[in-house]
Amino acid sequence: MEPLIIKASIQIAKPAHDVYEAIVDPKKMSGYFIATGSGRMEEGQTLTWKFPEFSDELDVFVTQSNPDQQVTFEWQGSPKQRTTTNITLSAGKGGGTLVKITESEMPANEDGITWLRQNTEGWANFLACLKAYLEYNINLRKGAFDFMKA
Repeated sequence: MEPLIIKASIQIAKPAHDVYEAIVDPKKMSGYFIATGSGRMEEGQTLTWKFPEFSDELDVFVTQSNPDQQVTFEWQGSPKQRTTTNITLSAGKGGGTLVKITESEMPANEDGITWLRQNTEGWANFLACLKAYLEYNINLRKGAFDFMKA
């Protein structure tokens, strides 16, 4: 059986530069995804993300950062394995920016299926929150996961 890979995408009615900045700037990202980030997502940097509903902090190692086009990073995508996440930006149909996320990879076993379900939900949520933040200045995540707090 082939390894499991997550794929998610959405079109956002904003220029690629605005989308890119919302992804790499921790101040902007805290408006829709994380509580805090230790720095910009720049190539070679190791950052720490803190989420509003979890006590854990996650380390993120940025392997590639091409302004207005792509961000690639490694992180603890699963409790048992580091994964690589690639976010690409391209021209959307009718204007705006198409955002594609790929996270890989995990074996096709019970742990892999759990990862696939949880992180696919997570990336779909990330994209919806990013769109709401950029297009309507709404933080969809605020309070949405309070039920998960310890």
